[in-house]
Amino acid sequence: MISIPVPERNDDLNIDKLISQYGNSLLRMSYLYLKDIHLAEDAVQDTFIRVYKSYPQFKGDAELKTWIMRIAINVCKNYRRSSWWKRVDVLESLNSIPAEAGLIPDLRDDTLLLEIMRLSPKYKEVILLFYYQDMTTREISQALNIPESTVSIRLKRAREKLKIKLKGWYYDDEN
Repeated sequence: MISIPVPERNDDLNIDKLISQYGNSLLRMSYLYLKDIHLAEDAVQDTFIRVYKSYPQFKGDAELKTWIMRIAINVCKNYRRSSWWKRVDVLESLNSIPAEAGLIPDLRDDTLLLEIMRLSPKYKEVILLFYYQDMTTREISQALNIPESTVSIRLKRAREKLKIKLKGWYYDDEN
């Protein structure tokens, strides 16, 4: 019989509370990152398993939300590196994002979201974390393990790219 080691129980960790507190935002972020609801659900589950296993090593250097988001981002990145992901038609996934999924804010159309998803990963992740997860630049900096100034620059550049792509659609021609 194979025995699976179980991490030491820590009374300070209430996994049910973490799931209810962060589950929806993790699912939303994972969905926007992976563009597939089933993969996003798996990623959230894997995230909470890693949180449970790694909690004894959590030093408290960052806020708990930031630490959990960092784990979720790494899980999503690992999913995207898998051989399965390389066979998925990403553009087809972009066009099939369900508006009724309730995971993304109500938009009159999905043009903005599609353009965000077409950004390079370094710009996309800061936009998603800043606007969709309401994280500060400091929290994003900690979650992505990059300097805060880099986060600000990436946000600025991502906004500029979106402004160019959406000119005449969301932005007036004068701006």
